[in-house]
Amino acid sequence: MNNKVIKSVGIDIGTSTTKLMMSDLTLGRVSSQFALPHFDIIERKVTFVSEIISTPLIDEEEIDLTQLVAWLEKEYVQAGLTISDIQSGAVIITGETAIKKNADALIHYLSERAGDFVVAIAGASLEAVLAGRGSGSYEHSMKTKGIVANIDIGGGTANVVLFQKGKVLETITFHVGGRLIEINPSGKVLSISPSIRPWLFSKNLQLEKGRLLSLTDLTKISTALAVDMLDCLAGKKSIHSLDSLVHSSSCEALPRIDEVMISGGVGRLTLAGPPSSMEEAAKYNDFGPMLANSINQKLIDYHFQVIKPLQTSRATVIGAGMQTTKISGATISIQANRLPLRNIPVIKISLSVEEIERNLLMGKEMFGNNERLPFAIGLSGSVYLTYEKMKNLSLAIGTLYHKYFPRSEILVIVCENDIAKALGQALQLQFAFDVICIDQINIEHGDYIDIGEPLTETIVPVVVKTLAFRGEINENKNNFA
Repeated sequence: MNNKVIKSVGIDIGTSTTKLMMSDLTLGRVSSQFALPHFDIIERKVTFVSEIISTPLIDEEEIDLTQLVAWLEKEYVQAGLTISDIQSGAVIITGETAIKKNADALIHYLSERAGDFVVAIAGASLEAVLAGRGSGSYEHSMKTKGIVANIDIGGGTANVVLFQKGKVLETITFHVGGRLIEINPSGKVLSISPSIRPWLFSKNLQLEKGRLLSLTDLTKISTALAVDMLDCLAGKKSIHSLDSLVHSSSCEALPRIDEVMISGGVGRLTLAGPPSSMEEAAKYNDFGPMLANSINQKLIDYHFQVIKPLQTSRATVIGAGMQTTKISGATISIQANRLPLRNIPVIKISLSVEEIERNLLMGKEMFGNNERLPFAIGLSGSVYLTYEKMKNLSLAIGTLYHKYFPRSEILVIVCENDIAKALGQALQLQFAFDVICIDQINIEHGDYIDIGEPLTETIVPVVVKTLAFRGEINENKNNFA
């Protein structure tokens, strides 16, 4: 098969803004002619960038679906394409938008009408990983020995992910964001987010709506906020001691961080100079510029090496590339009545019993909103396992999976090597849930997969969908907050 170009779309629906990008993704064969065919994205080209709009809401609890759909249709016309022209895509719903009461209705509309879409409601942990992929932290971690942290700071939270050699180690989210305190150009406090009030109280910082603040007052607040967050990341203060500031965390203590990248709307503002007046500080009617400046000023007091990201604005997914592989059923174990399955996220773990629980907890943090089938487990590692090791592995996976997902009816495992049949049978003998275990599929953490209905008794089609991110861009031209 020659290289194939597919048209893909990425739709990013956030708390404050919504945007759309269309791209041409070139798929090329990356396996030899003697191996099973494996395709990957070898080139990506952004072909259309939409205007950025405020995410339309009916009220605080509901997305304005009619207005959002009308905008999407208008952007398709602007791009000179119809919905039928789009062959794949990704919709990422983040922040407060993800918990709106009709978020599911939006998902169903988009997935039914617009090609083969990956649709993800991103909680804080998944949002952190996506931002780290988009900023360049993930790729940078592949080239260095140390631990790289991406700090994505937006309006309401700072989502942090730690990478080492491309592997997600931990995630942590802080109540640190530019719109937690809103002010006008005279320094008058317009609003204070409920999420930051416990931290303000713990610091004995008296702040009320209507109060007039000076630049000194704002500096005091933003500096204290920046120091607490950075102290936690540097290990100077424990996560437990900052429970008023920590929104969520995948661990009780972070490993030592060597390098940091800062992305997000506030991350972009760290590239600007310090505000010299209240008018500059309140340029966006919030204290984002002051927070960015305080983080910039305080970073030099820590051991972190600061790395410039490829993109400081919050990461935008430009689409999803698709690669199709047929695999032999001689080494797979399936429940045909459970197929097909679509758009299942993958959590990749190694064949180490010690790491399984930590990885399942991380998966629960990212994708645990779907109790029936939260994610597929991707196994990589040893080609050969003794009977005893296979038994121990199946017992560990099954026990922990049932512990953390007691309502799940299906366990899906994707193996890189030929252990699926034995592993699937071992799991079925020990546990009540249905098991689908397939192998000879190369996946990466963060991919999505489709498993089709059996073509014969021994073959199932599998589609791997890889989220595609932009490379380096001109931020002055494309300002995504």
